[in-house]
Amino acid sequence: MAAHSARPGDEDSATLPDAVPFELPILTRLSWELGARVVADDEATVHSRWDCTNRPWTLSLFHVTDHTDLVRVRTPVGRERFYGATRSELDDALGTLVEAPDWERVDDTVRY
Repeated sequence: MAAHSARPGDEDSATLPDAVPFELPILTRLSWELGARVVADDEATVHSRWDCTNRPWTLSLFHVTDHTDLVRVRTPVGRERFYGATRSELDDALGTLVEAPDWERVDDTVRY
């Protein structure tokens, strides 16, 4: 199966890596192939890109539909992980990312 749907309290729910400074209550892990295809689509727009300042992690946020966003996490060894989230939940978590001392925004892209 290409995606894993998570529910709050589900022991097998998808979670973001510990390096990411926020959590999302409902998160769907996408396969690399599906995630790469979704962000390459003409309908997907980059919201923002972030670098961890003390470890080689990167984070990119994409708007993919009116209510769905995609989070791409690049690990220190260069692997990409993709997660689907609702726009409202990611909007709520964005303040935590902005305030995180170990993360800095590396672009000026904001498309709300």
